[in-house]
Amino acid sequence: MNKILLSTFTFLFLSFNIQAQETTDQFSLNFLIPSAEYEVSTSTNSTVDLMLGAGFVYHDASYLDKPEYGVYPQFQVQYRHYYNLKKRAQKDKKISENSGNYIAASATISSGEPIIGDMQLNKDYSGFLGPVWGFQRVYNSNFKLNLNLGLGMGFTDREDPYFATHIGIQLGFKLGKEK
Repeated sequence: MNKILLSTFTFLFLSFNIQAQETTDQFSLNFLIPSAEYEVSTSTNSTVDLMLGAGFVYHDASYLDKPEYGVYPQFQVQYRHYYNLKKRAQKDKKISENSGNYIAASATISSGEPIIGDMQLNKDYSGFLGPVWGFQRVYNSNFKLNLNLGLGMGFTDREDPYFATHIGIQLGFKLGKEK
């Protein structure tokens, strides 16, 4: 498992090609589930997005007396490629501040102990690794909306890898002014 994670991160960081950029570096704070996020441009239409904060997990099954939930400390990295910036610009839609649709390689690692909630995972950590599709919009007020969805591999320290889904929703504010 560690070899898979190391190979993925090595691929992501070796694939950076810094050149003239349409995407911009930006720092934001998310309030739906608290987190801090920093997105760094790596090429014309690509970025690396780093997020440190919390993640929400909800589980409901017939064998449970009641649904369980938990909020867990989490770190996420995504290598994003924004694929529709030219088309948005041609339609006079905002493309600054990385407002566009993207595909990404995503990796998330979470603690096994919840900060809030009744869901006990009995694991030291859990994670997700896989492709995601998403869209991000930063409005003139600096309000930021980001949604990403994916399918990939879930893993923990106590189980074999398994098929997993990823749903990421961030609502927050970009800090600073556009360059």
